[in-house]
Amino acid sequence: MAAKKKKTPNNKKPGKNQWADHLTQRAKNENYPARSVYKLEEIQNKFQVLKKKDMVLDLGCAPGSWLLYAAKKVGNQGKVFGIDLKQIQILLPENVVAIEDNILNMDNGSVFDEKTRFNTILSDMAPATTGRKDVDALRSFDLCNMALKVADDFLLKNGNFVCKIFQGNDFNAFQKNVKSKFKDCKIFKPESCRKQSKEIYIIAKGKK
Repeated sequence: MAAKKKKTPNNKKPGKNQWADHLTQRAKNENYPARSVYKLEEIQNKFQVLKKKDMVLDLGCAPGSWLLYAAKKVGNQGKVFGIDLKQIQILLPENVVAIEDNILNMDNGSVFDEKTRFNTILSDMAPATTGRKDVDALRSFDLCNMALKVADDFLLKNGNFVCKIFQGNDFNAFQKNVKSKFKDCKIFKPESCRKQSKEIYIIAKGKK
């Protein structure tokens, strides 16, 4: 008697990405490594955080979608730097530099010159999730504080700051801290975020 084939749960093919959707396919068609590019696109369309000739820093830049999008917006006379613990595997435009390093090392001058300053700093950093919302939110809060410290040190006056944070007990405290440092601060959840996600973006403009 022939053995019965083992069914795959929910009739999904083995190895198929359960998070894949139409935006995943769109990103592939448009040569972006991840669907997260459309979150930045929505942010840009609504808040105009990127301008021609800007110097931009992308924290946690892997796999590189935000780097590619930002590079198009700043143009050939602009410059986009990205930093991540992971190496970027995609081919990058000439106006993009990706650095494999820890953002904690930026304070000691090993990554950027002390005179380097940016018009916009982006952070799409997220912790490795545990499944526990309180733990994940706390880890996200820690990353956001690191990103804000970088903005304190490297963002030009009147510069812009975009930061992803998981909603949790520390969200209001972080938002208040950002508001104290910028002229304008908004909360925004792009439509391209997955519905089940607790992530939200703080859009801060006009560094004081």
